[in-house]
Amino acid sequence: MSESDESFPEAGDSGESLAVSQPNRNLDTILRIPVSVQVILGSAMMPVSNLLKLGRGAVIPLDHRVGEPVDTIVNGRVIARGEIVVVEDDNARLGVSLTEIAGLASTAV
Repeated sequence: MSESDESFPEAGDSGESLAVSQPNRNLDTILRIPVSVQVILGSAMMPVSNLLKLGRGAVIPLDHRVGEPVDTIVNGRVIARGEIVVVEDDNARLGVSLTEIAGLASTAV
């Protein structure tokens, strides 16, 4: 039996030895799937004429205010809200302290 035969048993095989390890293997495979995580600080709308006037040092005001929760988005879906924090290990980096998980609005983290 080749290595590829071990990964995908043929129809009719009892697969008894795979029955125990297959769920764990499937879960491990799923847990390794990369996802895109974004934190939305805010957004802005402006006419193209103002966009063309922007230069180095320009500040674009966003629709979120300081202290307002930010959305955490995974693969295009809002999964949580939280507060922007400075990462303790590296003061040059920002992080998000989750305060609310989507679907669990009354439960704080």
